[in-house]
Amino acid sequence: MADLQTELVVLGGGPGGYPAAFDAADHGLKVTLVNEDAKPGGVCLNRGCIPSKALLHVAKLLNESREAVEWGITFAKPKLDLAKLREWKGSVVNKLTGGIGQLCQARGVNLIQARGTFLDPHTLELKRPDGKLDRLKFEKCIVATGSSPAMPPIFNIGDPRVMDSTGALDLPDIPGSLLIVGGGYIGLEMGSVYSALGSKVTVVELTANLLPGADRDLVKPLQKRLEAHFHAIHLNTKVEALAAGRGGITATLSGAGVEPKQTFDRVLVAIGRRPNSKGFGLEATGVEVNDKGFIAVDRQMRTNVPHIFAIGDIAGEPMLAHKATREAKIAVDALQGGSAEFDNVAIPAVVFTDPEVAWCGIMEQEATARGLDFKVVKFPWAASGRATTLARNEGLTKMIVDTKTERILGVGLVGVGAGEMIAEATLAVEMAAVARDLAETIHAHPTLSETMMESAESVFGQATHSYRPKR
Repeated sequence: MADLQTELVVLGGGPGGYPAAFDAADHGLKVTLVNEDAKPGGVCLNRGCIPSKALLHVAKLLNESREAVEWGITFAKPKLDLAKLREWKGSVVNKLTGGIGQLCQARGVNLIQARGTFLDPHTLELKRPDGKLDRLKFEKCIVATGSSPAMPPIFNIGDPRVMDSTGALDLPDIPGSLLIVGGGYIGLEMGSVYSALGSKVTVVELTANLLPGADRDLVKPLQKRLEAHFHAIHLNTKVEALAAGRGGITATLSGAGVEPKQTFDRVLVAIGRRPNSKGFGLEATGVEVNDKGFIAVDRQMRTNVPHIFAIGDIAGEPMLAHKATREAKIAVDALQGGSAEFDNVAIPAVVFTDPEVAWCGIMEQEATARGLDFKVVKFPWAASGRATTLARNEGLTKMIVDTKTERILGVGLVGVGAGEMIAEATLAVEMAAVARDLAETIHAHPTLSETMMESAESVFGQATHSYRPKR
C-alpha cells in the first residue's frame, strides 16, 4: 500500500468534478482527481446527457424523414443497424472522455481510476480496478460523487427487461412495446428515442401532468405531439406492481379508464435520481448529510467541515450538470480564501424532447405561489416566419415580468431549438434586464430568437406580428 499526498483531492470526475480539478490546477494547486469509472466525465458524459442527446438527434432525423412527405419529399423506409448505432453513440462518448483525459495531462492534474473511501477527514483509501489499495492524504477536498437512478424495491424484480436510464441508453434491443414509469424529462426523452426507433411506448405518470414542475402552457404543445407519437399516456395512474413472465413484464396499473393488467416487452423506470452519499465512508469525515441524502453546504459550497466542499447532484437540487459546473468554480475560489458565493438567480432547465421545453428564473407557477405582482406575456410561434419555414408552428415564448419595474423574472420556451434559445433568456434574467432591453435589441430575421424580442414588445402594447384585441 502506497502513501500518496495531494493539496486538493476531487472525488468524482463528472461535470462538477473535472471542471473543479481543472480550475484548481489553473490556479496553481496540486490536484488529484479520483474517478471510479475508467473514463472521466461522470454520468452526464458516459451514461446520461451526451449519449441521450446523440440518440435524440437520431430520433429527430427519423421523425423528420417521415414528416417530409407533407413537403413533397418521400424517403425509403429507414433500415436500422442497431450495432452501428451503438457504435456511433459510443464514439461520441469516447471522443469527449478522451478530450477530458488529455486536458488532465495538459493541466498537470493527477487522474487516478479508483474507488475512494474516506478513512478520516484528511485520508482517502483508494481501491484500484485490480484490487490494489493506496492511501491518499489531502489538505482539502471537493466531493462530487453525483447521483444514481432511483429504483424503488417494488420495481427491482431482478429481471434485465426492467431498466433504469443507464440500461435504456445501452440500447439492448428495440422492444415491440415499452412501458415508461414516470412522465418527467428522462422518461419523455427516452420515450421519444424508442418511439422513433419503432417501439410502442406507453407512459404512466402518477400526477395529473407530464413534466410536473413546468408551466402547463409550455407542456401542452409537447404533450399534443407525444400523444400522436406514443401508443398511450396515462396520467393520474400508478404502477402497483411488476411481474416477470415468459411473454414479457406484466404491470398492474391503477387509474381511471386504464386497463389494470398490461404486458410489455421492456419497462423503463424513470422516476428520478438519488444522491450518491452512501458507501464511501462519508460518515468518517463528520460531514453533515440531510434526510434526503444531500450533503449540506453553504453558499460557498463548504460543508460543516471547513476543508471539505461538495458540489453538483450530491449538494442538492436541481440535479443539473451546468449547475455543478458553476458550483465547481465557486468551491475552488472559496477554498483559496475567495469571496465567491452561489448567488445565481437563473438556472436554465431544458427538456430535449421534440419540441424542446426550456425555462429559467421565476415561472408562472412559482410567481403565483409567492404572491408576486407580475404579468405574463406570450408570443405564439404561429406568428413566427422562421417557425413557419420549419413547419413547426406549435411553439410558444413566454415571459414573466415584474408589473412595476418591468424586470424580466423568468422566461419559458417550447419549440424547436428552445434549448439553445434559453441562453439569451438566462442572461436577461441573471443581469436583471427589463423587458425594454430585449424589445429594443435588434434580433436577426428570420430567426426563432425574434420571438424573444416580440414577446418583450408585448409588455408595452402589441408585438409586430401578433395582435390581441383590447378588452
